[in-house]
Amino acid sequence: MISEAEKTRLLANWLETLADVQAATTDARRTPGCVRVIGVSKYVDADWTAALVEAGCHDLGESRPQQLAEKVDALPQCNNQALLPIRWHMIGNVQRNKAKRVVETADVIHSIDSLKLLETIATHAKSLGRTPDVMIEVKISGEADKHGFDAVDLRRQWAAITSVTGVQLVGLMGMAGLDCKGPQAREQFAALRTLRDELASDEIPLSDLSMGMSGDYREAILEGATIVRIGSRLFEGLR
Repeated sequence: MISEAEKTRLLANWLETLADVQAATTDARRTPGCVRVIGVSKYVDADWTAALVEAGCHDLGESRPQQLAEKVDALPQCNNQALLPIRWHMIGNVQRNKAKRVVETADVIHSIDSLKLLETIATHAKSLGRTPDVMIEVKISGEADKHGFDAVDLRRQWAAITSVTGVQLVGLMGMAGLDCKGPQAREQFAALRTLRDELASDEIPLSDLSMGMSGDYREAILEGATIVRIGSRLFEGLR
């Protein structure tokens, strides 16, 4: 059971995060409201996720297909469907054998890291009558354990990627290196923005840049992020 004091703290965290995002947007001389906050709910159960929605967060991110499906099933029952609408984001690695479950539940898939995965998701989307928004994940940190296309390979496969039908290609996603802070993180985010600008066209404008998390979302906003994925920052001071 979540206490009223805990809900109050969660609401305060959410409002402080929104204020911080707006301050970074202002510092970057960008249009107010141009950055969307994804509340990363992978850290908490359905009750805490419902409380986050009650606080005002209607974009939720999960990193595992099973957790995503469980949250989608659970949340409309938490408050007699008063929590809807929720826009669900898959932000973690997707294995091709789990792709159908993701397409069934996610409105936006941030983590397309191969052409084969994109084609698999598109096939399921057509069969299910859904058209999810998708983003191409780019390995901007150079870390070997990170998922995603490297820039050279992405350019080489871009024509094939943009020829896939059944999904809506809306942007790129990337994560700065684990130990990157400040100027180094900004440099990596700037590289992703530059790559987006290179690949974008009138037909596929790639309007979204999903980059920045709890520890570096300010740097990401300064470099053009339109979506920031924030989890631990929202649950500070809570169990």
